[in-house]
Amino acid sequence: MKIPDLKGGELLPLVESFYTIQGEGYNTGKAAYFIRLGGCDVGCSWCDVKESWNPSLHPPVSYIKIIEDAIASGSRSIVITGGEPLSYPLDKLCKALKDNGFEIFLETSGSKPVSGIFDWICLSPKKKKPPLNNIYPLASELKVIIEKEEDFLWAETNRKRVNEKCRLYLQPEWSRREIILPAIISYVKSNPAWSISLQTHKYINIP
Repeated sequence: MKIPDLKGGELLPLVESFYTIQGEGYNTGKAAYFIRLGGCDVGCSWCDVKESWNPSLHPPVSYIKIIEDAIASGSRSIVITGGEPLSYPLDKLCKALKDNGFEIFLETSGSKPVSGIFDWICLSPKKKKPPLNNIYPLASELKVIIEKEEDFLWAETNRKRVNEKCRLYLQPEWSRREIILPAIISYVKSNPAWSISLQTHKYINIP
C-alpha cells in the first residue's frame, strides 16, 4: 500500500464524504456526516468498500476543504471511517473539526496508532491484523463482525481487553446474515452483555 505524501495530515486521501444516517452499532439511526479515507492493509475478504483499499487511487485533499464541505452539510456529527483512517495523522483534521463545534466518531480496526481527538471510538477488530494494545482502553464500542461461529471466540478475546463501560456488539457479515443470524441471536440470549448490530443502512437503501 503506497501512501502519498500527505504533509503531516494537511492532505488526506478522501474516497468520499456524504451526509446520511448511521446504520450500525450504538449510534444507529443518528444523522452524521461521513468522511471516508482511502487506504487499508487489513484485507478482509468480505469488505464492502474494497475500492477504498488503495490510497493512491484517491487524490489527496486538503483537510480544510474536507471541513468546509462538512460545515456546508449542516451536520454537527462526523464519522471518520475508511479504509483504515488511523493510517494517517488525524490531529489537524480533528482539531479543526472540534474548533468548528463538531462531535467526532471514529470507526477503526485499531491496527494503527491512534491520532486525533474523538468523542466516540468504535473498535471493530480484525483477525488478519489485530488491534494494537493502546486502542482497547479508549474504545467506546466494540463491534465484532461474525462470519462463522468460531468468530464468537474472537469476540470474547477482544471483550476481555476493552474497558468495562465499552458497549458490546456482534454484527453479522452481510453476505452470510441469513445463515449466521440465528447463531448470533442464540449467543446474545446466552450472553446478554452483547447486543446485535445490523447494517440498517443497507436494509433501507441509503449510503
